[in-house]
Amino acid sequence: MAGETNDRLDELLREQIAYYRARAGEYDEWFLRTGRYDHGEEQNRRWFAEVAEVTAALDAFRPAGRVLELAAGTGLWTERLAWHADHITALDASAETLAINRARLNRSGARSDTVPGSAVVYEQADIFAWRPRERYDMVFFSFWLSHVPRERFAAFWQTVRTALADGGRVFFIDSLYTDASTARDHQLAGPEAASLRRHLNDGREYRIVKVFYRSDELSERLAALGWRADVRATASFFLYGEAVPSA
Repeated sequence: MAGETNDRLDELLREQIAYYRARAGEYDEWFLRTGRYDHGEEQNRRWFAEVAEVTAALDAFRPAGRVLELAAGTGLWTERLAWHADHITALDASAETLAINRARLNRSGARSDTVPGSAVVYEQADIFAWRPRERYDMVFFSFWLSHVPRERFAAFWQTVRTALADGGRVFFIDSLYTDASTARDHQLAGPEAASLRRHLNDGREYRIVKVFYRSDELSERLAALGWRADVRATASFFLYGEAVPSA
């Protein structure tokens, strides 16, 4: 029975990777609130105000030194990290999103000699199978934790712990449960659902893992695994926080 459950979960995670590979070219529509993700002027204004709140928190955290970014995606946050870090390893299962990430950083000049910037190394890998070969001063991931199945939560955080150097820190960003965050033609399946169906602009449909957390719930789960975490939430859209291994 356990083997069958793992097989089904592996199949779901493969489909999730396929979805984000296929979605690479339209992913930024979600963050930029365009197309199907445009919820009107007032909702969009609130969204970008909360983006600014989270961005300010990340800047205050000062993600310096050697940074590992998990599920780096199209580079929306890699670009921000590059203003602080000395070196970034940007990891993602999708070659398509990493190509967009690389082009974004080259285009923005985030790695030029004229602005503060970082050396960025790109690595394509399935995060659930990947094992760190070096240690980092900081691990960062955005809108990824909600795609980690509850059954693999502890194993994922063990990978993060293994990747951290002594004194290393973690910063993460994710989504709160709200229909106003997703596409107008998507529906959430309830806060306790473990997966969702998502479709692309061309109508192709995929299943993905989607686990939503409250700030207190996530703090408690991390404490049980030996982490000291400060988890916060914006008014409507985002969950974010920092964590360090307990002494």
